[in-house]
Amino acid sequence: MGQAANCKQQLDSFQEQIWFLLILQFILAVAGNGFAIYRFVFREHQWHTGTVYAFNLAVSDLLYALSLLPIASYYYPPKDWRYGLVLCKLERFFFFCNLYGSTFFVACISLNRYIAIVHPFFAHGRIEPRHAKLLSGAVWLLVMAISAPVLAFSTLEHSENNTNRTYCLGSAFKPDLPKYWPYSLFLAAFGCGLPFFLTTFSCMAIACTVIRSHSLTATEKYKVKALVCMVVVLYALFYLPFHILRNLNLHNHMHSKCNIPVNHFYQVTKILVNFHICIHPLVYAAMTDSMQEYCCRCFRWWKEVHEEEKNVELRLCNQTPPQRPQD
Repeated sequence: MGQAANCKQQLDSFQEQIWFLLILQFILAVAGNGFAIYRFVFREHQWHTGTVYAFNLAVSDLLYALSLLPIASYYYPPKDWRYGLVLCKLERFFFFCNLYGSTFFVACISLNRYIAIVHPFFAHGRIEPRHAKLLSGAVWLLVMAISAPVLAFSTLEHSENNTNRTYCLGSAFKPDLPKYWPYSLFLAAFGCGLPFFLTTFSCMAIACTVIRSHSLTATEKYKVKALVCMVVVLYALFYLPFHILRNLNLHNHMHSKCNIPVNHFYQVTKILVNFHICIHPLVYAAMTDSMQEYCCRCFRWWKEVHEEEKNVELRLCNQTPPQRPQD
């Protein structure tokens, strides 16, 4: 019991130090995804299939960001859940629902690019925005279905010492962990592993098609290869470590093992997985015409201002200094 209490105390202390990172991620994600949704709704007049997927990804990321505020308040010292059992279950449900909404919509965007580039003749006239809307609706139903068991497993736990703290468990009570363990493995394999496989396959196929193309320059080919590699690397960085260490930490907890390094690394991956909602707005900029136009316009404005400043400096330097009157 002493070792378990010490492990929980160190976990509480670590989480109490990272609450401000959640606030920072919330601000960045709401600003980026909120702006993206605004551009989609009011500036994107013609939606193609990629726009539909990118819009749903923005909505999923915005909802995910909203779930960070209760966790930040929960971690704020002293760590204590003050919002009751129902909100604890709902917060965990929205977290997992929008986490896997992000993974599947990223896979949809990658597959959509794969079909358009690798099989352009098949895509032409056969895949329309209404198909993307139907698939997006199916994705929402799917992620809600696979996240629904969280509502049954998540619960509150009260501290056994005199600290009078309440914990919102994202997994389950320790006696229920043997039942939760297969479900957690399923989420890792289906909610993370399957979209990662689809995204990696699509990006590699796009890269191979671009390499074989004779209409692109070597520089253009390099940029495409760098872009698809970046998508796969970012996915592997944000999602895979979180699911691996989460299940490893659950396994240790289920067998009453206190592995503090694994626990701390797991908390770090929880911070990393949150950053995906801050990075995704960059994907929207590459997916839609209005976002590209806005970014280019901002860049042109900055360039014109910078060039005007340089011209002013040159004119000032070239001015002939006034001659002093002769005595």
